[in-house]
Amino acid sequence: MISDEIFMLEAIAQAKLAWQAGEVPVGAVVVKDGEIIARGFNQPIATHDPTAHAEVVAMRAAAEVLGNYRLPGCELYVTLEPCVMCSGALMHARFSRIVFGAHDFKTGACGSIVDLFKEEKLNHHAEVISGVLAEECVQLLKDFFAERRRAAVESRIPSDKLGE
Repeated sequence: MISDEIFMLEAIAQAKLAWQAGEVPVGAVVVKDGEIIARGFNQPIATHDPTAHAEVVAMRAAAEVLGNYRLPGCELYVTLEPCVMCSGALMHARFSRIVFGAHDFKTGACGSIVDLFKEEKLNHHAEVISGVLAEECVQLLKDFFAERRRAAVESRIPSDKLGE
């Protein structure tokens, strides 16, 4: 569990980069043989790419590093539970293990809404570990959306009411 926390801290660092870029703060790292081989953070807004979730960005980088679209023996650490799209990609890439921090009760596909990795009819099943550094991952998302809401409210306040 200690190494899970260490790798999740690296995913949290990636999530903070997403926040700095104006994206929802989700970060991911791919680990093979105990070493981080790829990193990624949410980038759909900046790249105009709806598939540029942290998991997909990290997977693409890992595939480049390994020279293969299949990533057996790889583990993904991600701050937020993967959605259906990302879970499907993780299955196709043959990840052995998925470790996430915060549950996603709106789109989570690793147990919160559906659990694709337990679907017997699908051909690949990775081990899924949830809740690693969950409090930190949840708080990052809460803080981000609270900041967004504050900014939205402030942008609606007429300038003559700001005391300028």
